[in-house]
Amino acid sequence: MDLKAPGTCSCGALRLRWRDLGRGKPVALSVPVPAWRRERAQGRRPKRFGLSVKLVKAESLSLPRASFSLTPTPPEEESVRNQNLSLLPLPKPLSSTDLSVSGHKPNIRVAYQGCPGAFGEAAARKVYPDCQAVPCEQFEVAFKAVQLWLADKAVLPIENSSFGSYHRTHDLLLSHSLHIVGEVQLAVDHCLMALPGVKKKELKRVLSHPQALGQCEIALSKLGVIRESFDDTAGAARLIASKGLGDVGAIASAQAAEIYGLHILEDKIQDISFNITRFLILAREPIIPRIGCPFKTSIVFTLEDGSGVLYKALAVFALRNINLTKIESRPQRKRPLRFVDDTDHGTAKYFDYLFYIDFEASMAEPRAQNALSNLQEFVTFLRVLGSFPMDITL
Repeated sequence: MDLKAPGTCSCGALRLRWRDLGRGKPVALSVPVPAWRRERAQGRRPKRFGLSVKLVKAESLSLPRASFSLTPTPPEEESVRNQNLSLLPLPKPLSSTDLSVSGHKPNIRVAYQGCPGAFGEAAARKVYPDCQAVPCEQFEVAFKAVQLWLADKAVLPIENSSFGSYHRTHDLLLSHSLHIVGEVQLAVDHCLMALPGVKKKELKRVLSHPQALGQCEIALSKLGVIRESFDDTAGAARLIASKGLGDVGAIASAQAAEIYGLHILEDKIQDISFNITRFLILAREPIIPRIGCPFKTSIVFTLEDGSGVLYKALAVFALRNINLTKIESRPQRKRPLRFVDDTDHGTAKYFDYLFYIDFEASMAEPRAQNALSNLQEFVTFLRVLGSFPMDITL
């Protein structure tokens, strides 16, 4: 038996050693254990002994002294102990499904951008109904909340069916080490709201997130109001309620109007009634890709110089019947321009791009592995952002 905290104790047939860590000086004690010694000599396994420790104040020592006593455990107590151990529930082994996004851990903390009532919160609760939603002021704060273990997951928008991509999310995916472990699609209905008693014709300004303002272009043009961008939709509603702005409206969710006590002047004011925003689910660790259910893989890469290189890069997927669901290009921030020598007209300057691609295949499939292996022949940089189950529900 070895006890190492708060001191060290080695238990043998005759001697115990105790070290006081605060003083660093050992004290050796001899303890006669006839039964232990006798059974060891006869080749039998010694009985189980209980160890009791008592600190005794000694006048002649400047250190506390430990006295030990070893007493055999009665056979009836031993049988009861073994019986109780057999009744303890054993932990269930993890399976591949436990590591996927479909697992709903109770009280999981999910970060989203915005205030309570934001569409990001609705997306988080759609995939994790019992989650503890963690509101964040900016997209980058949500990323860092997961990296610093303040949240378990982050749910952030990546694209909208009528107004396109959320470029900030693309940029942060590259500058942080989080992995995409899932996606969720959310039907977004925008509501025009204001303080109770305020009429639509009295509005002079409308606040909301730039994406929401863009998705409601037609309705805002008819109102003839000034549009002002805000960090998030629910935050705009909260500002109007807290400041008592009577001539200002907000575009947000119906839930935000209920939370902040605003009156909905008109609902579903988006330009296209079937308005869908796709959100990514981000985590510190990737999930294990598998075969047997619809999977999607997201990658980002840069290409070498040369004519037709992009065509060749995309051909590696077409040759293997892999469907591409998204292609997004973003100029590189650290190296925005590419210089190409031209003997006739001097040096040409082109944007140097990052290409984000989503394709319908799991990284567990050989065809996906072979496609990326082939792609490496044409790229200068390649990173897999995640391989995750597709969301086929609305």
